[in-house]
Amino acid sequence: RIIKNVVKTFKYFFGLRFEVKGLENFEVEGPAIIVSNHQSILDMMGLMEVLPNNCVQVGKKELMYTGTVGLIIYLGGVIFINRKSTTSAKMVMAEVAKTMATDNVKVWVYPEGTRNCTGDLLPFKKGAFHLAVQAQVPVIPVVYSSFTTFYNPKKNLFTSGKIKVEVLPPIETKGLTSDDVSDLTDRCFHTMRETLFRLSGHPS
Repeated sequence: RIIKNVVKTFKYFFGLRFEVKGLENFEVEGPAIIVSNHQSILDMMGLMEVLPNNCVQVGKKELMYTGTVGLIIYLGGVIFINRKSTTSAKMVMAEVAKTMATDNVKVWVYPEGTRNCTGDLLPFKKGAFHLAVQAQVPVIPVVYSSFTTFYNPKKNLFTSGKIKVEVLPPIETKGLTSDDVSDLTDRCFHTMRETLFRLSGHPS
């Protein structure tokens, strides 16, 4: 909570405004998997605008070694995954599933797997959806509008801007099995992509 309150103040220095909709969709009983699009380091500020209580993130292990940012997310309780080791990642995710149930926590995952500031979504990796089905918990999609109008690292473009954030209704997984993971992943991807285009004012 301390980190959340500190990071939320950064938006004033960067000239960013957030317009948030759908926070009531976080009000589910018990654990859940939260999935969102991932555009840049600015996501950290957007995350803190909507981060529910009792929620931890899953991130790649390399983030531990990124100086101040690495320290902040380590102190924030991020669960680190070694993406180069399939066995290690599966073991960690199995432990996450147990922790979700015993500690009643929500887990935040970026299913694209890496930052993507193109104004579109990259194909989703299935780990988060396998975890949701394994734990039989709902998936809650969160979508941030595109940053491309005010942020472009390739063109060294950064100006003030408004970011729209929408928390979508939970997608239930009760009764689903591993055979349903691909369909669940596709459903979530298309729902989030349509929302991204709508929030960003782009034609779908």
